Amino acid sequence: MLGFASPWILAALATLPALWLLLRLLPPAPRQVRFPALRLLHGLTPRRDSAAHIPWWLLALRLALLTLLILGAAGPSLHPAPSPHGQTPLLLVVDDSWAAARDWPQRRQAMTEVVTEAARRQRPLLLLTTARPPDGGAVAVQGPLSAGAMQSRLAALAPKPWPSDRVAARQAVAAMDHDRVTEVIWIADGLDSPDHAGSQLAGALQSLGGGVTVLDGQSGRSLSLLNDGGGEQPMVAVRSLPSATPQRLAIRGLDAAGQALAREEATIPAGADQAAITLRLPVELRNRLAWLDIEDEPSAAATLLLDESWKRRIVGLVDEDGSTTPLLAPFYYVERALAPFAELGRGDIPTLLDRRPDALILADRPLNESESDALARWVRDGGALIRFAGPRLAAAIPAGGQLDSAMPMRLRPGGRSLGGAMSWTTPQGLARSFPTDTPLSDLKAPDDVKVLSQVLAEPDPGLNDKVWAHLADGTPLITADRMGRGWVVLVHVTANTTWSNLPLSGLFPDLLRRLVALGAGGRAASGTLAAGEVLDGFGLRHPAGGIVQSLPAEPAQRRPSPETPPGLYGPEGSRQAFNLGPLLPPPAALELPAGIQRQPLESADSPRDLSGLAFAAALLLVLADLLLTARLRGAALAGLVLLAMVSGQARAADDFALKAALSTRLAFVHTGDGFVDGKARSGLTALSRVVGERSTARLDAPMAVDLERDPILFFPIVYWPLSLDQKPPSAAAIAKLNAYMRSGGMLVLDTGAQQGGADTTDFAPLIQGLAIPPLSSVTGDHVLTRAFYLLKQLPGRWDGAVWVVDNGGGDDRDGVSPVVVGANDWIGAWATDAQGRPSFPCVPGGERQRELAWRFGVNLVMYALTGNYKADQVHLPAILERLGQ
Repeated sequence: MLGFASPWILAALATLPALWLLLRLLPPAPRQVRFPALRLLHGLTPRRDSAAHIPWWLLALRLALLTLLILGAAGPSLHPAPSPHGQTPLLLVVDDSWAAARDWPQRRQAMTEVVTEAARRQRPLLLLTTARPPDGGAVAVQGPLSAGAMQSRLAALAPKPWPSDRVAARQAVAAMDHDRVTEVIWIADGLDSPDHAGSQLAGALQSLGGGVTVLDGQSGRSLSLLNDGGGEQPMVAVRSLPSATPQRLAIRGLDAAGQALAREEATIPAGADQAAITLRLPVELRNRLAWLDIEDEPSAAATLLLDESWKRRIVGLVDEDGSTTPLLAPFYYVERALAPFAELGRGDIPTLLDRRPDALILADRPLNESESDALARWVRDGGALIRFAGPRLAAAIPAGGQLDSAMPMRLRPGGRSLGGAMSWTTPQGLARSFPTDTPLSDLKAPDDVKVLSQVLAEPDPGLNDKVWAHLADGTPLITADRMGRGWVVLVHVTANTTWSNLPLSGLFPDLLRRLVALGAGGRAASGTLAAGEVLDGFGLRHPAGGIVQSLPAEPAQRRPSPETPPGLYGPEGSRQAFNLGPLLPPPAALELPAGIQRQPLESADSPRDLSGLAFAAALLLVLADLLLTARLRGAALAGLVLLAMVSGQARAADDFALKAALSTRLAFVHTGDGFVDGKARSGLTALSRVVGERSTARLDAPMAVDLERDPILFFPIVYWPLSLDQKPPSAAAIAKLNAYMRSGGMLVLDTGAQQGGADTTDFAPLIQGLAIPPLSSVTGDHVLTRAFYLLKQLPGRWDGAVWVVDNGGGDDRDGVSPVVVGANDWIGAWATDAQGRPSFPCVPGGERQRELAWRFGVNLVMYALTGNYKADQVHLPAILERLGQ
């Protein structure tokens, strides 16, 4: 269906016949010719000539040009919206919660089209956004607005990191003037809440009487954790609206700098609304995790911040007891409580301190002066010292109560026995709750824990501030004190079952995990938590500001809102993550009442302005008219244009070879796999820069080569990251590679650059026909290991064997191998982003392995540029011996 914003302009089409007559009567411009000889005038008879007419095809072209100009000025549009009666207002309702972030550019485009169409019809505009604004104001209808004011407000609109408040939106609609008909266009996120507030809002909009059109986009997906951290492998659940087809996605784990440490692909089956994914990482990388997200889905709900509780702690057990009775061993229950969540090590105090642990645990172990001083210094630097009492500790308490400098308070000599044969007291249970404002405040005290003996704290005015757990009679069970950046904690019973059955309870593992978490990060924050960093609707982190308030102490009172958006809360070093995804209800589709029109956001029936196309076509006709007029006048303009195009193509064919020949640069094979090609360009660009920084060689920017079309003779190294998405090269391309290797070039075959990995045999069709001599693995005496750096390994992103041609390439190649083969993904180790940060993790060696990869890259370039001159060093002793003789 075709419509016009200004149909009265079409009246100008009635003037075309008159213009046709006028153009037809005008003769073409006279041509200049040479004056003929006089003899050609002989015998000419005078006759009356009429003016020549414009050719019919030129006349038709000019009439078509005028027609297009008139149509363009009339504002044509395809599938125009039905014209409302009079000046019917248009209410634009926009869901701007986290769920709209997934396809926000498409939503913004739809808003622009709606406002543009309304402006063409000069309709009053109203705006209603369903999420609370960042300033904490109420959800309200804005307007009437002009088209310019509406565009300004929409330009400033962005997704919010909290859910929509459709109850408040429905109340805002109910407060509108219902005496005037209002048309509604609702750009919805497709989700509804458990109380069906979305359906109720649709009914309220329908009551405005002007018709409701709902434009549905892609609904956002959310992430939530399936485990509680403490060093476990992260397990997450991805939730989404069910789809008729499987939904494929990838979960990433990133560090604080935004570098990807892990990536796991997953699929939500057709008809399902969630999938569970586990990210498997070594401990070193797991401790660097800062957040998880859904790849290519910017959203606050698709981002999961991780706090200190996710770090797998390194815990040292000071074990010099040597007990062989398992159930009575001091650390038997401690090991079983912490093993799933921490890396445990045993040894003496100096050995354990050299390992830089997060926490140390001592069980019934008095300290001498040097040991207590060493531990005190370590605690001040951020360590957590956790001590358990016992008979030896109780016997060592002096009369003054100050056992050593690594104790949270003074102790009463002798200890206390409960429920024994010589005691009138009975075993004591735990107090019903733990003191507030402590790391243990939210733990539940079991009723079956009984304490038979304990060491007692000396009364002190500040003792209450140090008590983290009481017995039922009020005596301290756990005391702690801050020391510098660390903590000293004393559990007043033994770590085994001789003084209590606490180690047998379910409370014991949770208790130890909380205490161990104090190490290298300060005290686990509790109470109300001040905001540190917050997320926006796209899942990006920003410093907290504006009206952001502290997070309530009670988890049940925490709700994402402008006052408490998702983010990191608490003091530096012990912040807690407050995430949006775990607080969202299960996804439910938005159900609309009958009579509401529903269409996709990218609907083919949406209005499309054709004015631009009409004017563009008119411009082309103007150019055609100029060319044809010049042709009629005898000019060779068209021929000149054609000649310029042909010569331009010829020059383009030579540009590649000229660019490659004028400077030294690396090259990589264009595979057609965007992931692999992008990684190759980034990696070789970074390597060229590093080679220039560490040596006198200067390499220009690398170039991508098409084996079927481009010459490769000028490049010292052609890096071929083999990809299964690449078509096998033709016989001519294989012949080109063979000639390149015979003439001194080096081909690097990398079978480890494929995304997701692949078996080496899968690449056989790609290299079939290459004249590769027998290969052998690179050993420590190969020139490649000492061309610039002395290396024992040649790793990339992965660490594996590297293969070269036996005995180099022969005497005609100065012993340089024409091919280097490996599966180490060197370009992945070299690749960096725009800020110079590594794009991919190196496994298993981390940044040390990346440095070795850089050094291998420098060696590889030097090996290709200078040959095997360093191999002569093996003959140096013999040469010196001859010179001496």
